[in-house]
Amino acid sequence: MFDALMISRADGVVTTRLEQVDPTALPEGDVTVEIDHSSLNYKDALAMTRGAPVVRQFPMIPGIDLAGRVLHSDDPVHRPGDQVLATGWGLGERHWGGLARMARLPGRWLLPQPAGLSARQAMGIGTAGFTAMLCVMSLEEGGVTPTSGPIVVNGAGGGVGGMAIMLLAQLGYQVAAVTGRPQLHTYLTGLGATEVLPRDTLSPTGKVLETARWAGGIDVVGGETLATMCASVQYGGTVAACGLAGGLALPLTVAPFILRGIRLQGIDSVMCPRPRRMTAWTRLARDIDPARLDSMLHDARLADAIAIAPRILAGHIRGRTVINMV
Repeated sequence: MFDALMISRADGVVTTRLEQVDPTALPEGDVTVEIDHSSLNYKDALAMTRGAPVVRQFPMIPGIDLAGRVLHSDDPVHRPGDQVLATGWGLGERHWGGLARMARLPGRWLLPQPAGLSARQAMGIGTAGFTAMLCVMSLEEGGVTPTSGPIVVNGAGGGVGGMAIMLLAQLGYQVAAVTGRPQLHTYLTGLGATEVLPRDTLSPTGKVLETARWAGGIDVVGGETLATMCASVQYGGTVAACGLAGGLALPLTVAPFILRGIRLQGIDSVMCPRPRRMTAWTRLARDIDPARLDSMLHDARLADAIAIAPRILAGHIRGRTVINMV
């Protein structure tokens, strides 16, 4: 038997409990992993408190991230004792995820734990850092360099935003952090932000083009703020979009694209192909500042996750919550 958070639904009511689960109940997969660490993401918190639309079938073990040791493998790539990690691929949505002591999953979903990163650090990075790295790679591929000008990061107080600031600063970029929580000023400058701006910096003005302030941007919010960001980017700049907390609608004109030649790149961390995952995690192991990473992390036990989830949704948690299973 192993400990797991289990989301159930009965008569339309969603509940999350810490339960003991028989390993024979694990879903099909090539590899069984003993999980050392996981993390608690915004998506996990949604799943645990509301179920839909994140959870696609019940019962479900949440957790879109996991890191641990291979116990059994029918996949020739992975051997017992290997340290591995997984993010995305429907974990915690369609397939039992990482907020448990054990998991069984397809071997192709697993990556070797990068050299130089502990399991705790890997889960401190998790989907948030992986997504942030994909955003940074997108800016680089769009030709945006540290000499191009400042980069704006919206939703800076969250996991993806904080990771993006840290990575960009480490790579030599100037970073403008936009947040609705002014009390995070010291925290964000500690991660490497050169300036901290209020949320209304990206409020719509009704103009099709705003003053060209930034060489590029990373947006985790979507909606009107993403539209304003696009209208505020310099000629030839790139915006990486990876979230929708502000809504699915995008009230945008073609003006930034045909008059300034900007690029809007969507970022998907869930089904990202394995070769690009490997590249991103290699970069993360190389480019993350361990001291700054540690300043973002909060450690918790599996049993604590149920109480922490609503605090994440309410915006009361900054940075990253790492769940220690050991």
